[in-house]
Order: sequence, then C-alpha cells, then structure tokens
Amino acid sequence: MLTLLLFAPLFLIFEVGQLVLSERYLGIKQIARGADPRTLGLSELTAFIWSLLLIAYWLWMFLLLSVAQGRVHAVGLLIISMVGYSLRRGTRLRWILVMLTFEGALRVGLLLSLAGIAWSSL
Repeated sequence: MLTLLLFAPLFLIFEVGQLVLSERYLGIKQIARGADPRTLGLSELTAFIWSLLLIAYWLWMFLLLSVAQGRVHAVGLLIISMVGYSLRRGTRLRWILVMLTFEGALRVGLLLSLAGIAWSSL
C-alpha cells in the first residue's frame, strides 16, 4: 500500500498546475476586463486531461483512506476539497480565485507532508 503514497508528488504537481490554470482563467486581469471565464473555454484536450486528472485525484484520495500512514491526510484532503467546492458554488466570481488559492495551499501542504512520509518509508 506504500505505492499509493508514492503518487503524492504527482498530485502535488497537478495541484500547482491547477492553481496556475485558475489564475489564468479567474485571475485579476480577467476580473478587471469583466470577462466571464465560462466564455473563454478550455480546449477539448485540456478539459479532457483536467477532468481525467480530477477523477484520478478523487479516486486516489478515497483509496488513500485504506493506508494507515495516509489516512489522516486523506481525510483532510477530502474535507478541504468538499468544503472548498461547496463554498465556491455559492460565492461571487471575484472571490473564487481567493478561495481556490487558499484551498490549494492547504492541499499542497498536506501533499508535501504525504510526500515526506512516502520518502521516509522508502
């Protein structure tokens, strides 16, 4: 089951990439222009890969619940993701980037800790 912990650095890279994409589509420049990010549209390939990685990320978090060394981190990641999603659904566009950044920072911290656990277990 240690193998599941070894995926933490990959999802850490994905999380940072997600923050970069969020800034591109929901950033200060977009808000200043008054652009709606839903009209900007992702390319089909980008949307497909992003969706596939999100599904893999959620599946990994649930599978991580079965690993004793990563259970607390998995619960934290799941709670942060669910609370963040529910808060983002009910807020105005200008606050979504703030919430995504805060949520991402918490998840990055948990993923760094998981990567450290995986490294020390090797």
